[in-house]
Order: sequence, then C-alpha cells, then structure tokens
Amino acid sequence: MPPHTTIVLPSFNEEEALPVVVADIRSVLGTDADILVVDDGSSDGTATVARDLGCAVEVHTTNRGKGAAIRTGVAAASGEIVIVMDADATYPASTIPAMVDLLEDNDFVRAERNIDASNTPAINRLGNVLLGKAMTSLHGLDAGDYLSGLYGARREVFERLGTEADGFDIEVEIGIKSQANELKVATLPTDYHPRVGEKKLDPITDGMGILGRILTMV
Repeated sequence: MPPHTTIVLPSFNEEEALPVVVADIRSVLGTDADILVVDDGSSDGTATVARDLGCAVEVHTTNRGKGAAIRTGVAAASGEIVIVMDADATYPASTIPAMVDLLEDNDFVRAERNIDASNTPAINRLGNVLLGKAMTSLHGLDAGDYLSGLYGARREVFERLGTEADGFDIEVEIGIKSQANELKVATLPTDYHPRVGEKKLDPITDGMGILGRILTMV
C-alpha cells in the first residue's frame, strides 16, 4: 500500500484558482485526496473557499510569505509524503502520481516546467535562466528548474532541511540544501499553464530576493 500523501497548497489570495486546483487534484487522486491549504494572510475568501471545498486549512493572520506558508503546511501535514504545489493552477495534478512513485527510491522529487512564451512572460523566462546559471556556477548544481513550485519529499526530509526563507526564495534554498545534505534528487518534466487570478511574484523585487538567497548561501 502506498504511503499516505498530503498535498500542501501555499495560498495568498487564490480564491479564484483554488476550485480549479482542487478539482484537478481530486480528478487524479480521488475525492478523498488529502489536501491542505495554507492561507497566508489573504485579504480575499481563500480560507472560506478552501473549507467549502472540503480541504484542511491552516491560516496565517498576516502575510508571512511562501516559505513560511510551506513550513506551516509541512508541520501540519498528516501524510508521510508531502507534495508542495502552487495554488495558482499552473501545474497539472497528473504529475503527482509519478512523483510519489519516484519517492520510493529518492529523497526529493522536483517537477521541471516546460516554460515558453505561451505560459511565462519574457522577463520571467530571462530571470529563470539567469538564476539557474547562478545556481550552477556558484553552488555547482546541475542545470535544472530550481524555481519550480511543484516538488515533494517525505515529511522528515523537509524537516531535516531546516529551511529559513520566508518568501519566494524558498525553492532555491531547498535546492542548495538538498545538495549540501547529499539528498538523492530526481526530476521529471511537467506541463505548465498560465496562472489563474492575479500574479503575486514581482520579477524584479522577488528576483533580487532570490538572487540574494543564492549569494548568501555560497
């Protein structure tokens, strides 16, 4: 019997996208899928929508950032395996079963996006390339999509990494610490779609924050 899996959805003002995401997950994993929404201080109806959809909900009273929301989700997850997935409907849930299968023989699994002009603005694509090069040149990591918002591990692996980033720099911190902890990492491709609802990431401000995390961890 496969280990119990919790899908953690860090969410900030995602009331529009959540019904799409939850329906997609349940169409793949079944109606009893364990879905945990972390409402990171939303000003819209994110928490209410999540509860109405039958999801477990954790709430931050203020916006603390994606990294903080992920730590809250991992700590509250009941599953042995935790899959973290952006709550903006950009990732297909159909990738999740293969990720869970790969965790039988790996410590960490990351889905790598098929990014092109149809789903990602030019400035974001450029930022992904530049930040990826920084990861390889400064930390010696293999080329890869270290900013992907779909990845998973056993709960104790997330806890062992001891992440500190509160914002969008959480993913590069995980990538760097996965190598430092000598985790066995697997990747697999995934489709990527334009987000539903208002974008949250600022390519300049958040991009500089991500770069700062890469530099400080050298």
